[in-house]
Amino acid sequence: MALVPYEETAGVGLQKFHKPLATFSFASHTIQIRQDWRQLGVAAVVWDAAVVLCTYLEMGAVELRGCSAVELGAGTGLVGIVAALLGECHTLALLGAHVTITDRKVALEFLKSNVQANLPPHIQPNAVVKELTWGQNLGSYSPGEFDLILGADIIYLEETFADLLQTLEHLSSKRSVILLACRIRYERDNNFLAMLERQFTILFIYLRERQ
Repeated sequence: MALVPYEETAGVGLQKFHKPLATFSFASHTIQIRQDWRQLGVAAVVWDAAVVLCTYLEMGAVELRGCSAVELGAGTGLVGIVAALLGECHTLALLGAHVTITDRKVALEFLKSNVQANLPPHIQPNAVVKELTWGQNLGSYSPGEFDLILGADIIYLEETFADLLQTLEHLSSKRSVILLACRIRYERDNNFLAMLERQFTILFIYLRERQ
């Protein structure tokens, strides 16, 4: 598992929550993410950590082509969209990354609209939006199903920590890579990192501001 912490002053920036549309450039594509803070709150805005994680993926942190990836707590879907675009294989679509983009049921229609609006038709079959409530409907997923597990700013509610850890354990195998981007805000966040270290090997990766 790799944790990608970031600083407040990092130059990746974040669109204001109240804007209905946030525009980004990743994987040689312009991505326009619809936001809806008033209706869905935290699930419908792009958080800094998502931009940081997309930047890290674009740096070539992991090989996406041919891998099976899942994004947890996807919200707007930015990270999953970028993973699918970076995993595109121009020669044979079957070798592209297969990305499962997940969140709770209440956020799925909003999430799906962003995914469909930002992925070209030939990539859309390789990106699936699917319900996943941590610790609850894991039977819908095979144990150790994914090569790559992604999460952006999903470490913030203490009452979800045990369920999140159970979910990570269920979805991963010894070959899996887990990438979490987060800002460590409170002591409880460090407590979760201690929980992770009892189950996973953790590497901290600090991103520097782009020059």
